[in-house]
Amino acid sequence: MTAVLPRRSSPGGRLALTELGVGGAQLGNLHRAVTDAEAAGTVRAAWDAGIRYFDTAPHYGLGLSERRLGAALRSYPRDEYVVSTKVGRILERTGRTDVPDPAGFAVPASWRRVRDYSAGGVLRSVEESLGRLGLDRVDLVLVHDPDDHLDTAITQAAPALSRLRDEGVIRSYGAGMNRSDLLARFVRETDADVVMLAGRYTLLEQPALDDLMPAALERGVGVVTAGVFNSGLLSRPRPAADATYDYRIADPEVVARATRIAAVCERHGVTLPEAAQAFSLRHPAVVCAVVGLRTRGQVQDCVARHRRPVPEELWAELRDCGLLREEVPAGRRNP
Repeated sequence: MTAVLPRRSSPGGRLALTELGVGGAQLGNLHRAVTDAEAAGTVRAAWDAGIRYFDTAPHYGLGLSERRLGAALRSYPRDEYVVSTKVGRILERTGRTDVPDPAGFAVPASWRRVRDYSAGGVLRSVEESLGRLGLDRVDLVLVHDPDDHLDTAITQAAPALSRLRDEGVIRSYGAGMNRSDLLARFVRETDADVVMLAGRYTLLEQPALDDLMPAALERGVGVVTAGVFNSGLLSRPRPAADATYDYRIADPEVVARATRIAAVCERHGVTLPEAAQAFSLRHPAVVCAVVGLRTRGQVQDCVARHRRPVPEELWAELRDCGLLREEVPAGRRNP
């Protein structure tokens, strides 16, 4: 077993997250099925590699990810790891086993998702997640994708989560979204501790510099980056012509930009995925990068990338070439 990865504390001090976390969508059979044993092996590999933060959600496999994660973590000391789950999608039983889940998870549609960002919905969701996880508490609860329900998330979900935090049922709360501007509003109008941003602060694009990152620094909120490979485009040394970006086939101009970034990386002896993963951790507001991991090999590759030094000259050349915004802060150096 290797040493535990370095931890970064949220500004409020409620959480200390290892610099890498496991995204649990694959544990819920995202796109293709894995066995219970394979899912447990992935969690065990992450633990052995020094990762102590695990993220899941009811949405992931209609509760399958939560059940698998809770079972896999049960043999480890509870105070040594951090678990986050999400609220906003209540699961209601359908009893259907003859049709697949329409959301892209390889599970039968025996449950359906119902959007509910009300205070009552939050309380029900947390209680049911605790049951699936088999835990007595959740460390971090994130309001999941409240894009079209942001007012309700701010006026009902957030106060309910604040009360649960005060009661010790959860340790901290925030929101997880793909929109940095909406997440910035959530940060400004609640007393959130940590938020999760997917895909909007990456080596390819940094719109969060205009809204979320300044708000997070001002309000003392930690940011967890997710989607650090922009759903696949940055995950290979050279982007393929049919690479995906934001969960669909990337436009040729986007692939061309990623290819130019890859060429700069190569000149500095770094691969595109190594640079993408390293970049996601460099902003001073960022406390962790979450990566979706399906297998033991993917865990090992992820941690190896994390430990690979990236020269500062790479970031400077990307700025000089117009491939990285000038406002990107120097941030933290790699291990």
